[in-house]
Amino acid sequence: MLIHPFREGNGRLGRLLATLMALQAGLPPLDFSELAGERKEEYFLAVRAGLDRNYQPMERLFNAVIQNST
Repeated sequence: MLIHPFREGNGRLGRLLATLMALQAGLPPLDFSELAGERKEEYFLAVRAGLDRNYQPMERLFNAVIQNST
């Protein structure tokens, strides 16, 4: 089950919360631009994998986002 509390803006809110957590952890603001392009389908596949409690694909994507942001 995916949680979408709002009709619009769920992705934006998720990216905002992820950036807030990164800042609280002493990281720079996160740059998600890579996921908006050619890796968008990879992101959706990672979300689906997470539904099966396989979080490694999302972990890899977030590691790439963090590396791209520093």
